[in-house]
Amino acid sequence: MILSDRDIKKAIDSGRIVVDPLFPNAIQPASIDLHLGKVFLVFDTGKFTEIDIKKPIGTLMRRIEIAEDEPFIIHPGEFALGITIERTGFGSDIAGRLEGKSSLGRIGLLIHATAGYIDPGNSLHPTLELHNVSPLPIKLYFKMPIAQMSYIPMSSPVERPYGSQKSNKYYGSSEPQASRIDEYFKNNHR
Repeated sequence: MILSDRDIKKAIDSGRIVVDPLFPNAIQPASIDLHLGKVFLVFDTGKFTEIDIKKPIGTLMRRIEIAEDEPFIIHPGEFALGITIERTGFGSDIAGRLEGKSSLGRIGLLIHATAGYIDPGNSLHPTLELHNVSPLPIKLYFKMPIAQMSYIPMSSPVERPYGSQKSNKYYGSSEPQASRIDEYFKNNHR
C-alpha cells in the first residue's frame, strides 16, 4: 500500500513525514515532488581509469556547484550524483520510494540507478543517481522538479530505524554521497 495525498498530508501534520521545504503544489495524488539542488559529484575520468570497490570511491569524484541561474549539463552516457533541495524523513513505521518524473524519463533522464528505497527512520536530502540515456545532452536547472517520493506504511514499526546505528552511513546527508561500498570490505573482510 502507498499513502494517498490525503494520508501524506495527515502524516506531515503529525510529524511522521517531514519534507523541508515543502514547495507549493508539491503534493501529488500519491507522492511528493522533490526539486533539484545545486551540488553534484562527477567521476574525474581525466585522473582515474577504474573503480576499485575495495577503495574509497569519494576520492574518484569531484564536486560541482552550479549558480541558481546556471544549468548542469549531463551528456549522453554520463553519470552524476545530485541532491534534492528537500530534506525528507519519516518515522519508524514508514519507508520511502524515490522515483523519476515521467516527463524526464521520456527524454532519457534516469534519476536513480538502483537505490530508490529509503529505510524507515531515515532523514536526509536524497542523493540522486543521474544518468542520461538519451542521444543528446540534457540541461538540468536548480529547483526544477526532479523526482517524486512515495511513502509506504510498514506492517509495524521497525525495531532498528535507519540512523540508530553507526553503520547507517548515509543517514542525515545534506550533499550528494559517493558510494561507501569500500566500508563493507574494511568491516567484514579483515
